[in-house]
Amino acid sequence: MKDREYQTKHTLTKREKEVFELLVQDKTTREIAEELFISEKTVRNHISNAMQKLGVKGRSQAVIELLRMGELEL
Repeated sequence: MKDREYQTKHTLTKREKEVFELLVQDKTTREIAEELFISEKTVRNHISNAMQKLGVKGRSQAVIELLRMGELEL
């Protein structure tokens, strides 16, 4: 499991982490898109890709996993 955790930590892109940092600040998809100068669809793609990499089924689970891994702070 440690190998998977190590790999997961390093497979999230900088942008995926940025999107989740804004999500934990209670920003909407639209607000995140505006702040990062990307489309709402791209924001949703980043979230989806990160959830897949983390092996979770929802945004909340992804946030919990990233917090647990030390990738996010509240």
